[in-house]
Amino acid sequence: MNKSKVALVACDSYDDARVYSAVTRGLDLVGGVSNFIKHGEKILLKPNVLFGSDPAKCVTTHPSVFKAAGRLLQEAGAQVSCGDSAGFGSCESNMRRAGLKKAADELSIPLADFDEGQEVIHKAALLNKRFIIANGVLASDGIVSLPKLKTHGLMRFTGAIKNQFGCIPGINKGQFHIKMPDPYDFAAMLVDLNTFIRPRLYIMDGIMAMQGNGPRSGSPRKMNVLLFSSDPVALDAVACRIIGLNPEFVPTSKRGEEAGLGTYHYANIEIVGDGVEQFIAGDFEVVRRRPVSSSGGRVMAFLKNQTCAKPIINQTKCTRCGTCAKVCPVEPKAIDWDPDDKVNFPRHHYDRCIRCFCCQELCPEGAITIKNTLLGDIIFR
Repeated sequence: MNKSKVALVACDSYDDARVYSAVTRGLDLVGGVSNFIKHGEKILLKPNVLFGSDPAKCVTTHPSVFKAAGRLLQEAGAQVSCGDSAGFGSCESNMRRAGLKKAADELSIPLADFDEGQEVIHKAALLNKRFIIANGVLASDGIVSLPKLKTHGLMRFTGAIKNQFGCIPGINKGQFHIKMPDPYDFAAMLVDLNTFIRPRLYIMDGIMAMQGNGPRSGSPRKMNVLLFSSDPVALDAVACRIIGLNPEFVPTSKRGEEAGLGTYHYANIEIVGDGVEQFIAGDFEVVRRRPVSSSGGRVMAFLKNQTCAKPIINQTKCTRCGTCAKVCPVEPKAIDWDPDDKVNFPRHHYDRCIRCFCCQELCPEGAITIKNTLLGDIIFR
């Protein structure tokens, strides 16, 4: 079989000229931009925005990577648009906070419609055959995905495959955490989303990554690398190698290979460009064990509740803003204030909690972390 090609290019700063040069080289290594688009096509740039934040916090794709990709697509004759649907809030407001709206304006790249969508049917899906997809995605001829290298509470790692979750507009994303609380089912849904959308190219921003309490509240980690591939499974696998994470611990790896989206086996991946060894960070802060499945009915759900890591509120950081309760997808809420009590801090009701970690993911203060249970440490050590 032909090996999947992943290009690695060293880049040690977000200087626009240096990033543009690095992205140009990376695209050349994977066949050139003309290998992925035709002149006149409508191409959508899909950065990772999550919830618009200062680029220095490493929550979002950096504007310089966005600008480099946008310029190269325009130079190849593409009609470029851009956007992402964050956890809540409009596409424009989140893109603005992340510095991406300014970058788009500099290149006269319009925002696509990510606030509204249409239902589509994916007959070849592994698990999920119905999606609401943002209008801007459906209006494009093709997508170039710009993921950010970050840790993630539920999926262990957020990368090329996970980035397309933002193609589902607004609150529609929350329903999938309810329907698919098992991380492996959730991964299958993400793979189905990717096999429907089929981005043509993935450019991962790993110049500065996020470790620890990702994907929003972790700490920046300088990694000095950009990754390029048309195979998102392979790209994520190589990123995992760089951060010392077994790709089999990322639930999208096996499901992605099963769906024909790509390969996570290193023997079937060709790394080109700069050698991977120079980028490996064995002390990168990431959870290095498999997520706990909750499939199998009430018994497995009970065991998951006893063994799976839990979101915990740090009251010294909590401002009682209520974001955690707002984004919790279950009813009744798994995190909320007790009735008639808005003075004290909100609290978790773990018997309701499905461990989607939306509260941790979107807490604006980084006040929620994920803590292993004692029983889980004993079993999964």
